[in-house]
Amino acid sequence: LALNYLGQGAMVMADPASMRDPFFLMAPEAWRPALVVLATAATIIASQAVISGAYSLTQQAIQLGLLPRLRIIQTSDHFGQIYMPQVNYMLMAGVLLITYSFGSSSALGNAYGVSVIGAMITSSVLAVTAIWKVGKRPLWFAVALMTPFIAIELVFLASNLLKVFSGGVAPLLIASGFILVMWTWVRGSALLHEQTRRDVGLQQLLATLDFSPPRRVRGTAVFLTADEHAAPAALLHNLKHNQVLHEQVILLTVRTAPTPRAPETERFHIEEIRPDVHQVTLTFGFMETPNVVRGLTQARAAGLHFDIMTTSFFLSRRALVPLRKSAMPRWQDLLFIFLARNAASATAFFHIPTSRVVELGAQVAV
Repeated sequence: LALNYLGQGAMVMADPASMRDPFFLMAPEAWRPALVVLATAATIIASQAVISGAYSLTQQAIQLGLLPRLRIIQTSDHFGQIYMPQVNYMLMAGVLLITYSFGSSSALGNAYGVSVIGAMITSSVLAVTAIWKVGKRPLWFAVALMTPFIAIELVFLASNLLKVFSGGVAPLLIASGFILVMWTWVRGSALLHEQTRRDVGLQQLLATLDFSPPRRVRGTAVFLTADEHAAPAALLHNLKHNQVLHEQVILLTVRTAPTPRAPETERFHIEEIRPDVHQVTLTFGFMETPNVVRGLTQARAAGLHFDIMTTSFFLSRRALVPLRKSAMPRWQDLLFIFLARNAASATAFFHIPTSRVVELGAQVAV
């Protein structure tokens, strides 16, 4: 790349007329068709890398709680080979919209320059954090190591700022849109979690069941919950409407580790609250696909007793409605509700057999 760019620069300095298309004009005229074929192939390969990267980054953002759940299809037995239909269609719509708006590849050059230098600076800043936090090196060492790169990139950034009002604003608007969506999802999820914490506590519910025991039925019931200390909404609704409790109850929480993959030794944690109630926590890395059945099977090998054929998974499906006086602005409240309604179901996301799932609905104001 360095030789290519230096060669283009030398040619433009020698012949300013070549500025209109320096890359293709560097080749002899007889070789230009082959160069066009090579450039087209390189573009296709690069686009496939961008699409695969979009899938991977989106999956990790979902696991880290920055985006709502989206459908993830494992395309092979090899780790990390996934396909996300919703992301693919959004990329297609975005490419068509941008191509139609700009009209030509030369007009896209300004947007490309701003987006590339933005990615470069972001990578360098993250590298400082990685060397400092992950590599356990002193902060001054990380800054000193990356300062030459950041200094050069700041020069490129300053030159590309001149292109902001001639097409370079497009990637900035797209990035701002993603930041807004992530901020809204994180903030709304935190408010929803606070709303859930006001529900009946788990110990309070167990004490009530001891005082007034419900009718017990055979089998195992697994209730998914995000808060180990609060009684799952699905459990409360099951007791309220069906007035029964299974002979074996598993309160299941799925956590995401701040590492790409969780060690097998930390995959599950089992806590016996009482002989017929167990609290199980499954941990997956942010690059892993959370598979509840597989995790519970590993826990069963460690002593958790249940039969998958007599096990029912109870999920709570919340219908969100906006509050008149919400902690978020009205537009952000509506955006969060829109994202939540279009999120993938927990059944598909956690790979739970649909034939074993019971969903109980509830309306929650946020």
